Formats: sequence, structure tokens, C-alpha cells
Amino acid sequence: MFLIGNGQVLTKVKNQPKIYTIPFSLTDYNNISVEAILNKTDTLHLMFHTAASSVTLTEESIKKFKTIFFKETMDSVKSWGSQSNSSRLSMENSIQIGEMVWEKVPIWENINSGQYTDGKFGPDFFKDLIIEIDFDSKVLRIYTILPAKVENYDKLKLTYEDGLLFIEAVCSIRDSSFQNRYLIHSGFSGAILFDDKFADENKLGEKLPIVAEKSLKDSYGNVVKNKQAILPLFKIQNKTLANVPVGFFEGSIGRQKMSMIGGDIIKRFNLIIDAKREFIYLKTNLLTDTEYKKI
Repeated sequence: MFLIGNGQVLTKVKNQPKIYTIPFSLTDYNNISVEAILNKTDTLHLMFHTAASSVTLTEESIKKFKTIFFKETMDSVKSWGSQSNSSRLSMENSIQIGEMVWEKVPIWENINSGQYTDGKFGPDFFKDLIIEIDFDSKVLRIYTILPAKVENYDKLKLTYEDGLLFIEAVCSIRDSSFQNRYLIHSGFSGAILFDDKFADENKLGEKLPIVAEKSLKDSYGNVVKNKQAILPLFKIQNKTLANVPVGFFEGSIGRQKMSMIGGDIIKRFNLIIDAKREFIYLKTNLLTDTEYKKI
């Protein structure tokens, strides 16, 4: 078994290529769901969340499991939708996903996760390893050495900050193009969410017809409302997507600090993320031309 403790690789055959294959299901809400074993007993489904740095389980799902126990005192944990939240913490857990086993894993309790999942985990589980998300085969592949097939993918600079993954992309509105930085956020089921500054400076409310309004909740129940529109063109490296659903906020400048691409964009590419989180490799797949999730 591949053993990891406290997030660090403990056993690994040096310079020997190894691939770990983890099947996943893509939910109706564009979330990546994998099966895991908690404390060698409980079977659960975890969302692979590219913007998550800790393991969390929902309050509702915890009721089903017999092997996890939480401190009665509350600790502070951050989520993408707010500065901090109070949450119960459980220490010293083991999690097995496929052949890979993590020991002494801290798990936080929260309110929400992707539909049909019990909680979530993020890329930190695969520190110093290459991560492939293959939507055609519906598997995660974890490599010790970058696979040769990246030669057939588009290579894009990746910015890694505070455990979060960002790329640059361009959106086109009428005769104008706007470059912006986007958080890769597989926990967000939609396509694109613009940050407040970008939406305000580029007058998106005036340039894009509003087709709907929607409320969003983060993992701890914080609610914000956004405007929904259709973006004519969105370009990532050499790949262009047309008529993309987008969201942005008006009247709350400064609250949404990051633009993000969600599951409805991510699923259209097979992705390979290098071990140092310096580059991401993209290739369009069988889902590229499918309809977007209705707003």
C-alpha cells in the first residue's frame, strides 16, 4: 500500500514510475465523487475538491458513521465563502482511497458538500505527486513521474497560492477581450463566477443580458446572491468555449474576491497537474461540446 501520514509521503520507491488509479463518478452537479474507507470500516463518498485544503464531512453524513469521534470544543477553519467558521474537529483518522492510505488525518465537520457526497478532500492529499483527472475514463490517476502523453496536451502556467490553483483565461464580450485569473474550483458546479472587481471594472451588468438570479451557499451555509448571464466566448490557452453561463455579483463589491471556473468548465477537459503545481496540461474530451447545466 501507498502509505501517507500527516500529509507526507512515508514510503515511495525512488525513481520508479508508479500509477495509482482511482475510479470516480461525475454527479449530475458536475462534482467528482470517489469512494473511500474511513478508519478501515465506514464506506463513504468524498468529493474531490480542487480548492479544498482539508478533509471535511457533513453534519448529516457523520450520523451514519460509527468510527469517527469529534472534540466537543469548536475550532476555526476557513472556507472559500467566508473568512472563518467554527467547526468540530476529529483527529487521528485513517482514509483509504483505492490502494492509497492516509494515517492521522484530521477531519472537520461542516454543513454542505457536493450533492450525493458525504464530504470532500483536495489536492493536498497528493502532495509531490502528479494528478490526472480523466473524464473520458472517469478515473483519477496519480503518478510519481510525469506521463509522456502530456506532449499531446496544451501546457498552461499554473499559479499555486495558499493551497489554491489558478490559471489565466480570456473572455470576449462584443468586440472586447478581457484577461483574468481564475481559481480552479471543482466544488462549484457552475461554469464561471467572476470576482467583484472584474465585474465592476468591465461593466458586465451593462454588457451582458441578465437571464437569472441565483443564491449560492458555501460549505458553512453562508449565502450570497449573484446575477446569471451568458458569455459569448471563453478562451483557455488555445481552446475556445462558446455561450458559457457566467455569474457575478452587483452591489457587494469586495465580497467575491476571486474569479473561478467550476465543474461545468472543468469537466470539458482532461487535466494533468504537475507535482510542483507549476503547470497544468489540458486536452478537450468527450464532454467538451455537451450542453451546459441549466442556470
